[in-house]
Amino acid sequence: MWFSRGFKDYTKGGYESASKHFVLSDLEVDCSGKSYLITGGNSGIGKCIAKQVAQRGGTVHLVCRNSKTGKEAQEEIQQATGNMNVHLHSLDLSDTKTILEFGKKFSESEATLNVLINNAGCMINKREVDENGLEKNFATNTLGTHLLTHSLIPLLSKSDKPRVIIVSSGGMLVQKLDSSDLQIEKMKPFDGTMAYAQNKRQQIIMAEHYARQHPSIHFSTMHPGWADTPAVRTSMPEFYEQMKNRLRTADQGADTAVWLAISEAALKQPSGLFFQDRQSVATHLPLAWTRSTKEEENAFMNKLDELQKQFQSA
Repeated sequence: MWFSRGFKDYTKGGYESASKHFVLSDLEVDCSGKSYLITGGNSGIGKCIAKQVAQRGGTVHLVCRNSKTGKEAQEEIQQATGNMNVHLHSLDLSDTKTILEFGKKFSESEATLNVLINNAGCMINKREVDENGLEKNFATNTLGTHLLTHSLIPLLSKSDKPRVIIVSSGGMLVQKLDSSDLQIEKMKPFDGTMAYAQNKRQQIIMAEHYARQHPSIHFSTMHPGWADTPAVRTSMPEFYEQMKNRLRTADQGADTAVWLAISEAALKQPSGLFFQDRQSVATHLPLAWTRSTKEEENAFMNKLDELQKQFQSA
């Protein structure tokens, strides 16, 4: 059912069909005077989002693990848009200590932050564990997103109508939240695609929780569809070869994230929803076994908070 839906809706054809109903004026926005922080802004969807914001006069903060490609993206965006307010920050979102230090320093140095776009992610197909005992996919996609978001909430709260967007994935539709195995120790053999999908399910739960916890901030998650990006080519080579003629462009994949980040129409939607092609969509397939209980979700969030406190006190 998931692949059938994906083949119809997540491909280039799905975007072209959905875009016929887009309101073009939604993106006729002046972003001048507003600040946008985009993780993973050096390539793919993140770079496309950054370029769209910069074209509209927004101040862009690119947060990238790779300083070299980050610098190249910064210069490319500046030259393409004529906007010199594109700043580069080096940060590895799997490094918990560095994330907390970055959040603190950024909040101290910047007067405001209007929009945080958690776009960076990874899909590592071999189980890797860091010195803190954290599995690399979880550390980057889930805990890194949680730590960065929480560290920047005080700064976001100073701005008018702040927003947080998490670039998730439709892959999460095949996973049920499993708060008992965050480090993917039980999965035999280890499957990076399913670990990634579990992380993306976790992000959905996180955003729903954040929306209840911080009502003054508008939270949303989104699925970019199946897009042709360097990450897809590297992490899913077989899928890429099979689907490359049907994949969306990176700009098409970024469209809904841009809409969520800058449009007034997005703010009219309730906080905490999951979006695809500018429409809120269900977070479970019909008759799926993927629904979790409030107790399971609270247990998951409590574990994230415990890890946050652990690294804050270290």
